[in-house]
Amino acid sequence: MSMRAMNKFKLSAIAVSLIIGLSACDGDNGTDGEIGGQGIAGLEGSDGANGTDGVNGADGANGTDGTDGVNGTDGMNGQSAPVLTRLATVPTGAEVTGAFLTDEGDLFFNVQHPSDANTVTESVNNKPYNKGTVGVLRGVNFNNLPKTIVNSPVPESENERQVVVSALGEYQIIGQTNDTFADLGDAGLAGGLGVHYGIVSGDKIIENNAPDFNGYVSTGTGEGYLFTNWEAYPGGVSRMKIQKDETGNWSVSEAMMVNFDSVGGTAANCFGSVSPWGTPLSSEEWIVNSTVDSTTDASWNDPANTGTDGIEALTAPDFPNPYRYGYTVEITGATSAAPVPVKHFTLGRYEHENSTVMPDRKTVYSSQDDTGGVLFKFVADAAEDLSAGTIYGAKLVQDAGSTEPATTGFDVSWVELASGNNAMIETWISQYDGIDTSDYVDGQTSYMTLADVQAWANGDATYPTVANGGSAITAGQPMDDRAAFLESRQAAKMKGATAEWRKLEGISINHDRALEAVGGVESIAEEDVKAAYLYMGIADLDNTMIDGEGDIQLSSRVKDCGGVYRAKLEENYDLARIEPVVMGGTYRSSLTGALRCDVEQLSQPDNVIVMRDGRIIIGEDGFQENNTLWMYDPKSL
Repeated sequence: MSMRAMNKFKLSAIAVSLIIGLSACDGDNGTDGEIGGQGIAGLEGSDGANGTDGVNGADGANGTDGTDGVNGTDGMNGQSAPVLTRLATVPTGAEVTGAFLTDEGDLFFNVQHPSDANTVTESVNNKPYNKGTVGVLRGVNFNNLPKTIVNSPVPESENERQVVVSALGEYQIIGQTNDTFADLGDAGLAGGLGVHYGIVSGDKIIENNAPDFNGYVSTGTGEGYLFTNWEAYPGGVSRMKIQKDETGNWSVSEAMMVNFDSVGGTAANCFGSVSPWGTPLSSEEWIVNSTVDSTTDASWNDPANTGTDGIEALTAPDFPNPYRYGYTVEITGATSAAPVPVKHFTLGRYEHENSTVMPDRKTVYSSQDDTGGVLFKFVADAAEDLSAGTIYGAKLVQDAGSTEPATTGFDVSWVELASGNNAMIETWISQYDGIDTSDYVDGQTSYMTLADVQAWANGDATYPTVANGGSAITAGQPMDDRAAFLESRQAAKMKGATAEWRKLEGISINHDRALEAVGGVESIAEEDVKAAYLYMGIADLDNTMIDGEGDIQLSSRVKDCGGVYRAKLEENYDLARIEPVVMGGTYRSSLTGALRCDVEQLSQPDNVIVMRDGRIIIGEDGFQENNTLWMYDPKSL
């Protein structure tokens, strides 16, 4: 019997006993006499003794059991609700970019294109944040953080809005756009940090205000080379040799811009990673074509429309070959006097956000930052060699009957596109060298068409003729696999992969956690890691993710605020399931009616970093006046 029922029963027994007792204690009234025809009341008897309590009745039969409730969803790692902590905010106008955590626990991140109206300086740096800025949170070891961290405040004063405000340590500026490091003499950078020059002309093209990815290659305790992407058209990568003294302060002893002349320059170097063998992987997020259902624009060499995103300035007087841009670039010889860049055509051509190599040193996952993008996988033929292998596209199956972004996941299978090597793909690319405006024919194209890609996907023996929608270069020629590597999105889509992601941004693992969970190699002393995940930032869940068509059909609740997904690393570092981790959310402004992202939630997460203890660092590229560097804890506090 339940406690509540037992209490009710006891109250009933007491009431019965009270009634019995009251009946037993009243004396009999005396008989009435007769005087004058009226009775005389008898004397009231004295109270009788209280009666004894009645015996409790027997318990009633137990009621039938209720039906079991629906099982709740598993918590993250079997723990309770996750937590977002604001680690830092960046100055007005800026994005948080380049988050990189070293093996020693140093966290680098950048202030990308801050407002040039920022004038406030602070005692740490004595410089205003009005140029692209590369820096580090000094004085804190992110491999040894406390469990609970107090949030950095949302900036309120004008001073707070114009500087980096952090919850931990102090943000130290290492370099800013156009810094020459003149005090270093010949080891300085006369051309200026982030400044790009034409390969042929040697003329200055741009002073880049957009530092993005940072990659640190250690050369010893407290010293190494910091590589930074500079995202513009054309793009570039800087390398600074840096050291940390006993007080935690960093200094620069050498600076250079990596020479990309041998690969025809680069375009919009966005995010990236450092391979397990110590080479930076820089991503060209060049706009291959922003139209979902198209290949390279037929008007690329139209003399009436030659806007080629600044690439023509890099390669002038030669007209640029579009198939030479849009790849992952490995910087080999990273610590040598003259690093050598290698464009890996094998990983495909599209708007690369970043490529991340698994601990097997063969499997690579790559994200496409565009509307209607694809999650790609590449498996190299040999470890530590990305020059040959097989490319795949992810096919998603959304959870049945579910559209809520915060709870809807996807089963994943992989569609094989093609195998190839850099040398073979280079021969295909070279066929488009030398094409210029004189080759343009209205209604035709010198570049690959949708009909070309479809013929490849169909398994046709030859390319279609120009009359049947083919391109002039390949018309009627024997079929090959160039479509998979030069027009990778359309190739993946036509083979059945899902081409519906919207701004699939940074993807990240913690190498040691993944190695222990999948490879069985004990590498993290403080924790027995049974499962490891690849995390993916999504800047916004919009357009092709909420259009009610295809493989991804989510609601618009999150929309432009974005979120983070994760995928458990299975045997051989495969991915079979993608699930949401933490999402932003929109609200409607009471003043303007416009949709806004809550300042206490995510606003367009750009890149993610997985810490050694499993917590996640997330950088925003959002709508807030001061974007945030978050830390997300999937475990209980």
